[in-house]
Amino acid sequence: MNLYAIADLHLDGGAGKPMDVFGPHWAGHSERIFGSWRETVGEDDCVLIPGDISWAMRFADALPDLMAISELPGKKVLLRGNHDYWWSSLSRMREALPGGMFLIQNDAVDMGPFVVCGSRGWLLPSDSDFSADDRRIYERELIRLELSLSAAKRLAERDGASKPVIAMLHFPPVMRDANPTGFTSLLEKYGVSRCLYGHLHGSIAWAVGFKGELNGVDYDLCSADSLGFAPKLVEKSEFPE
Repeated sequence: MNLYAIADLHLDGGAGKPMDVFGPHWAGHSERIFGSWRETVGEDDCVLIPGDISWAMRFADALPDLMAISELPGKKVLLRGNHDYWWSSLSRMREALPGGMFLIQNDAVDMGPFVVCGSRGWLLPSDSDFSADDRRIYERELIRLELSLSAAKRLAERDGASKPVIAMLHFPPVMRDANPTGFTSLLEKYGVSRCLYGHLHGSIAWAVGFKGELNGVDYDLCSADSLGFAPKLVEKSEFPE
């Protein structure tokens, strides 16, 4: 099972939001993502999607985008981003989506060779625009991430196993200065091996998030535009089946 990741698909969701307003490199981005996906991902592979999936405001409007994703090769694990306003009742969404699509919300999913968990994340306290409202959301996201990590730990160690735990956040959990955050502390506490995140767009923003190994956790940016609109190969068939 190869593991891929790509965030920020920003599919239309009937919202009429052409992404090329953010630069000509976004022109035809959904077709490019889907084409690259079909060329690289196999049916037995897994693709992590850390948020900002569809511009839709309601789940019914996002469903065509989600069904289009479901028809692509591989298993998919989805996380909510800050623009996924359509994300609604977890039970309702899980009932509507076909097999092979997994949603993470305060929980985790055992993908066989590894366990996936995560939370949306938020603006970090080091940001100059960080406000009292941001503090409230930030602390709530820490609670949600720990719930997910705790669930992942139980799955990873079930029946005496010791599976790697991979986390997704939509927002970057640590910036390029590598200063600790509440998110990094939790990821280290629960022994996460790798963390994938998105949210950052454009070459200036791409450089802001930390990438590489920090205190035993490998961090990697996977926003669609930073990847040239193709799923990024994260691990190649190195997980024990």
